[in-house]
Amino acid sequence: MSYKQKIDDIRDELRSLYKAAPEQTRGFGTLSKAVKETGVLGGKEKEFVALGMALVQRCEPCILLHVEALMKAGASREELSDVLAMAIQMSGGPGMMYAAKALACWDELAAAGA
Repeated sequence: MSYKQKIDDIRDELRSLYKAAPEQTRGFGTLSKAVKETGVLGGKEKEFVALGMALVQRCEPCILLHVEALMKAGASREELSDVLAMAIQMSGGPGMMYAAKALACWDELAAAGA
């Protein structure tokens, strides 16, 4: 399955969750929006932090969504690679495995012009 398809599937699953728990997911959305729109770091930097945390937590759906968000935020492959290297340093072998997924996702989305 392609990373694009995985991202689409994640979004479908989230839509179902939003319907099942609308108040709770709306609350999480409000928190997410507030975090992204305030503070001294820009959106791209915040997405890099989120990606690093997703890698260390080994959350593949989070990794894929944050890679996509980084592309939209104007990140470069070189910046991504630097963050992936830091995440590997902080999480060892498992981080390396998930970093490889993040890079593969980036490359697939970049090739598709996402």
